Amino acid sequence: MKSLTEYLWFNTQSRRDYINITSQIEELVKKSKIKDGLCLVNAMHITASVFINDNESGLIQDFDEWLEKFAPHSPISRYRHNQTGEDNGDAHLKRQIMGREAVIAITNNKLDLGPWEQIFYGEFDGKRKKRVLVKIIGE
Repeated sequence: MKSLTEYLWFNTQSRRDYINITSQIEELVKKSKIKDGLCLVNAMHITASVFINDNESGLIQDFDEWLEKFAPHSPISRYRHNQTGEDNGDAHLKRQIMGREAVIAITNNKLDLGPWEQIFYGEFDGKRKKRVLVKIIGE
């Protein structure tokens, strides 16, 4: 079995952002030369997410608005976590909803995604450097 491990780094300009990383992952799959296997894409920070969905701007805006209704950033006093001096209690909840990782099959050295599926990095407490693990294994 072969494997490839790479890291993607993000430092968003805004607190919340949604970045389509599909092409970056596709390039890493090609680089791996793995024909049949699995690709793990994992947010390595507890206030960021990796998820798969449609790359449609209205849907991305819907996610952002829905998450902000579910776990609004302010008032920050509503979250016990913020009593530690943090202001990102909402970001932890948003990450829990959107997920930590995605696992995608690799077939013939390509991501085996559905017709509209794209891979996204979701940032919920940005403006600082964070990383995403990409681990590709197979034959």
